[in-house]
Amino acid sequence: MLKSDASVDKLRWIMAKLRDPETGCPWDKKQDFSSITAHTLEEAYEVVDAIEQQDFVELEKELGDLLFQVIFYSQLGQEQQLFDFDKVVAAICEKLIRRHPHVFSDETLRTDAEIKANWENEKAKERAAKQAQVDKINPISVLADIPKNLPALSQAAKIQKRCSHVGFDWDDINDVFAKIEEEVQEVKEELEAQEIDKAALGEELGDLMFAVVNLCRHAKQDPETLLRQANQKFTKRFYGVEAQVRESGNDFSGHNIEQLEQYWQQVKIEEKK
Repeated sequence: MLKSDASVDKLRWIMAKLRDPETGCPWDKKQDFSSITAHTLEEAYEVVDAIEQQDFVELEKELGDLLFQVIFYSQLGQEQQLFDFDKVVAAICEKLIRRHPHVFSDETLRTDAEIKANWENEKAKERAAKQAQVDKINPISVLADIPKNLPALSQAAKIQKRCSHVGFDWDDINDVFAKIEEEVQEVKEELEAQEIDKAALGEELGDLMFAVVNLCRHAKQDPETLLRQANQKFTKRFYGVEAQVRESGNDFSGHNIEQLEQYWQQVKIEEKK
């Protein structure tokens, strides 16, 4: 197996060897489901970063690292007789076929809206079936099973999407703008108070960010992606400001904000050339 061609079976064999109680790797042997979750999140972000940088050589490697996380969890599941890799694959195959009746059956879904509605309906059925196994008395929430460790922007968008699917949403994007304006005014009021209540201010700022996420969703944009892109754009421009500061012969302390703003505007002009 060690010299055989690369395959999922070879990767599973490597994983089993790493976890061998007697001859395995000390680090791999002491891991459990909880201890590797941070690594899983890191690998997922590295995949996204490689895609955004269009570094497809790196993407190939990062996808391998992410696949290894799935193999690792599957090995742990097999050792505890919970599930194994084959069951993981079987579950996703069944789910994808069931959620795409317009591809794998005679059902016709013509528009993106119909496809998305069917997808959400299938997910709702899954939540209901899960609830039936756990609690037959209390109905399951529309917001059940949204991962609590999602990035906050992604979590907010998912919460709003779930609520929208059951009709708790504005039809007119102007209402979304009005809500943002309302939240901005409430933030201003907290900041203008004689004595600022930090907890109340934080709550209002959170409401404002939640409302902006809603605008992104109504505009059919992913807020997490948009903020990452904004971060990257700002970082690139700030590198340009730093370069101009160095060229001036002074450090940042030798510049006032007006001078730094001039550098910033010059960087933006250079971008357009």
